[in-house]
Amino acid sequence: MRESPRTRRLRTDRKALHQLKVESSILDFEERGSTGEQYVVRFYGRGFWRPDGTNDVLIREWHEVRIELGAAYPRMMPDLTWASPIFHPNISASGVVCLGGYGTHWVPSLNLDELCTMLWDMIRYQNYDVESPYNRDAALWAKIQKAFDLPVDRRSIRDKVSGDTPLATPMPPVTSSPRGSTPEDDGVFVIDEEGILEAEVVETENDDILFLE
Repeated sequence: MRESPRTRRLRTDRKALHQLKVESSILDFEERGSTGEQYVVRFYGRGFWRPDGTNDVLIREWHEVRIELGAAYPRMMPDLTWASPIFHPNISASGVVCLGGYGTHWVPSLNLDELCTMLWDMIRYQNYDVESPYNRDAALWAKIQKAFDLPVDRRSIRDKVSGDTPLATPMPPVTSSPRGSTPEDDGVFVIDEEGILEAEVVETENDDILFLE
């Protein structure tokens, strides 16, 4: 029995994602089920988040996105849900992701590894739009903040083959890992608008640790 175009596309996407993982120290993923329709993708690199009820914008070192390739894929855009805290103009507090023109004019030829590249560029603020934001607070912050040179992480997603270095300007060392590891491994830090480090060692409601080396 001949494979359907959708089945061939799912296989192509799976292969491309595995190749991307080989070429990247940033991306890892889990495939849910055996049909190649659901993925949990993790990115290990610098982005931002802001705890509820505070004005502190923190560095976060890992990020998780759930991707579901629905029955209409690749004709229709995948369902994306941001599962880890993030502070970005084009990602809502509930995890809805805006991909700009791709949201209204999806391109079926865009493969899953290319989509993950776009998501990484959003995380590190290589790609953001402050004019049509999903998160207005993040858009305002991005317009006026002076503490960080953007993108906050200089590496392209295929950093193993490109030889990219993490940052042009060194910053205090931080480490973090997904929930489920030991709490002392989850690290973020705070920098105010003047670029002054403020964080003390404290636990947050999201089980992260704020600390300074």
